[in-house]
Amino acid sequence: MRNKTNKNIILGVCAGISSYKSASLARSLVKSGFSVKVVMTPAAIKFVTPLVFATLTKNYVYTEMFSYDEKESLKHISLAEWANLCVIAPLSANTLSKIACGICDNLLTTLICALPPKTKILCAPAMNKHMWENSIIQKNVAELKKNSRFVFINPKTGELASGDYGKGRMAEPKDILKKIKAFV
Repeated sequence: MRNKTNKNIILGVCAGISSYKSASLARSLVKSGFSVKVVMTPAAIKFVTPLVFATLTKNYVYTEMFSYDEKESLKHISLAEWANLCVIAPLSANTLSKIACGICDNLLTTLICALPPKTKILCAPAMNKHMWENSIIQKNVAELKKNSRFVFINPKTGELASGDYGKGRMAEPKDILKKIKAFV
């Protein structure tokens, strides 16, 4: 059930080296009075463990689409109804493209599809500069931006995990937090 104070946030975490910044974002959200539930893609748990997010948010971390729980057998629906805002940070090229094409093959992508139409989705992409500049990725970003519920905080320019320098770094948690506070 939705909280009438607009303080329920789903934090989607995709695979990428910048997922360590998501832990800082989760902590900042909790300190700011938000209730945070984290949904991680299967590949994201290779970078940061669910235990980190569970400790910081004091909530169960969702990683599996089909694990059975009597209270939440349809997790994508119960989470979608609970959320006032969804933040995906980092948003990988893979997940961005799946969302743009309506592919629902993990809990996060299925949850995005199940969110009520008025629920905003704040996207903080992070990827290698060549991936960000790829025309297919840019086409998918443009497609999502046609829908006013998707709001992007574009990646920043700087040193990337690959050693390259360019646009692709996830926005800083403090900047994402400012954008979140503008919505709720």
